[in-house]
Formats: sequence, structure tokens, C-alpha cells
Amino acid sequence: MKRVLVTGGTGFTGSRVVSLLIRKGYRVRCLIRPTSDRTRIEGYAVEWAEGDLGDMGSLKAAMKDVEILVNMASIGFGHAPNIVNTAVESEIGRAVFISTTAIFTTLNAPSRKIRLVAEETIRNSPLAYTILRPTMIYGSAGDRNMSRLIRYLRKYPVFPILGDGESLQQPVYVGDVARAAVSVLEEDKTIRKDYNIPGARALTMNQVVDTICGFLEKRVLKVHLPAGPFVGILKTIEGVGIKLPIKSEQILRLNEDKAFSFEDARRDFGYAPLGFEEGIGREIREMAN
Repeated sequence: MKRVLVTGGTGFTGSRVVSLLIRKGYRVRCLIRPTSDRTRIEGYAVEWAEGDLGDMGSLKAAMKDVEILVNMASIGFGHAPNIVNTAVESEIGRAVFISTTAIFTTLNAPSRKIRLVAEETIRNSPLAYTILRPTMIYGSAGDRNMSRLIRYLRKYPVFPILGDGESLQQPVYVGDVARAAVSVLEEDKTIRKDYNIPGARALTMNQVVDTICGFLEKRVLKVHLPAGPFVGILKTIEGVGIKLPIKSEQILRLNEDKAFSFEDARRDFGYAPLGFEEGIGREIREMAN
């Protein structure tokens, strides 16, 4: 029975990876901060290792006697060199890293640069790695994306869209991301490769809203507003250090096409994501209970 270290195991997606690994017979150890909320994986047969991704000592202790690393924690905070170097020193035999399709944005986002460097660090290492890049993850009241939209559309009769709403989105169901992270461990052909793992098909923002409203059985008026002026105002506010619930970068990202093929993932490890209609239907029913 192989021992797996999971980072980010208490999170929205990571907790589902922990559950799948245990069901498949792996021995799971989770690296967590002392203040981490363990609610999502309470009751699972998990070995705990307290520490921090920025602390080489705690990383080394967590990786002791571990054969597999599943890094569900974000690689967008600059910790990749620590994780990779410690994994190499600890002679980790197999590693999975979660990145994001956001690296393909045309925007000059600081997080993009960090993630690109992180991926390059992983690729330049001797690790038997696989890099997975999900699109926007959704799937339950615990997500930070669609659940907010569902709550808004349920409550209000008008929904403002900054832009024409025709830019493509391809949200991916959380269960599909978790299954991908575990499935690649069982396919040697995925070693030293990277894969985009989006939802089944791309939709416009208008279609996303209409689909959700269909499940809610509610008519909501979509009001399209020019994105440019709002981006300019937000940049001015951000420039003086004021933090707002939405950033100018988020508006610009919503007006970029984010459509990706998953043919390589389908071929190499049988990736077959849910359609948005099925996935969002599950989320809406869960939130109604």
C-alpha cells in the first residue's frame, strides 16, 4: 500500500482527492497548517503532518517515507522550488501538480509569471511528474465561483454583465478534477507530461447565466454594460491601495475566451468531464438541500 502526501488536502478540490485516494487503498498523509480547517476530511483515515510549504524542514518531515506527492496546493505563491527540491531529495517516485489554464491569459498578471516559473521548475526536475491545468472549478456550495452566481441569480431579477457576455468559458466540475489527479497515477504514459482539464464544452457567459436560470425556473434580465469604463475606475481605485470584492483583472479575464481541448487527457487517461448542464444541476440541487 503506497503512501501519498497530499498538499492542499483540506481544500475544496483536495479533500475530494483525499477521499478518492483512500477508497483506492492508498495511505494518505496530509500536510496542513496548524490553523487549517479539517472539516472536509474529518472521519477519514488520514495521517497529519503539520507544517508549511515555505518551510523546508516541515516539508522534508512530511515527505519522509512517502512514495507519491499529489500537490493540490496552488503553485501560484512561489513555493514550487521548495516543493520540487524537497521531493527530489526525498526520492519521491511520482508527483502530480495542479496548475491552471489561467497561464494562457494574454494579461500581464503577476500570478501568471509565478505559475509559469513553477511549471518550468517542475519540468526541469528529474521527478516523474504530471501537471494538470483545470479551468475554473465549480461543483458545490463550497466553490468560490458558481455558487456565488447561483445565489445572486436566485435572489435578484437583474444581472449585470460587463461586456457582451459572448466570451467563452469552460468551467470544470470539481469531481472531474479530483478523478484526474488520481487517474494519472495509474497511467505511466502521463509521466513527464502536462494536460489541460476543462469542462466538456465551452459556453458563453450568457449561456452560463441562462442555464442556471433554467434550473432555478426563474427569468432574470441580463444587462450588458461596457467593460472598459469599469476597468478604468477599478484600476484607479486599486492604484491607491483600496481593496474591492472584484478586481479589474477579473473583468478583463471574463472578457477573454477560455476554451480548451482535452483530447490529450482523454487519450492518455480516459478523461471524460461532465457537461455543464449536469454539473451545475448537481450543484444547484445540493445548495437547495
